[in-house]
Amino acid sequence: MSANTATEYNEEDFLLISGIQHFSFCRRQWALIYIESCWDENYYTTDGGLMHKRAHDKLLSEKRKDIITTGDMPVFSRKLGVNGKCDIVEFTKDNNGIELRGRSGRWLPCPVEYKRGSPKIIDADRLQLCAQAICLEEMLLCPKIENAYIFYGEPRRRENVPLCDELRTNVAEMFGEMHSYYERRYTPRVKQKKSCSLCSLKDKCLPELPSPGSVKNYIEENLRE
Repeated sequence: MSANTATEYNEEDFLLISGIQHFSFCRRQWALIYIESCWDENYYTTDGGLMHKRAHDKLLSEKRKDIITTGDMPVFSRKLGVNGKCDIVEFTKDNNGIELRGRSGRWLPCPVEYKRGSPKIIDADRLQLCAQAICLEEMLLCPKIENAYIFYGEPRRRENVPLCDELRTNVAEMFGEMHSYYERRYTPRVKQKKSCSLCSLKDKCLPELPSPGSVKNYIEENLRE
């Protein structure tokens, strides 16, 4: 068993928080990256990586008025079985918050995630942000984080993300499914869709193949060409 109890995972079984963004977009894409170790760069992944580098290059900690900004903060959750880093965590002075070592007063944390492009209809980015908030709540024993933010590169403004119960439930259920796949080393099949054209793994995924037995035929046909 990978968990210490029914609700906690051992550290060696932790999955990366960022994987939930891939998983919600396409379960097969996530499995190819995190189980089969496949990865290719394209414009979207490169541009997104540069944005995160700029976020992580910020000072590790700075204080302006009643807000402490911390960058590149490691977080984890034993209940979800995940770990990773927050681009930015803002601690706002609040009497209902927690104590921070070396700081007077009490503070409430809020994760801020940096993303390329513009706000999306799908929940991929919001799921990742919510997972970060759940980690902060578990680590810091702080009150429930009601809202967090995503900074998008094209409009260059923040999107407020309410961390509702439905979003939190989806995070827990998805990570449960991801752990199940990872333990079995299972790569699911998916139906091809329009968004496949934007995937950096489209040449490795072969979503058009109707069955695993067709791989041999596919390779032979390409060799003949």
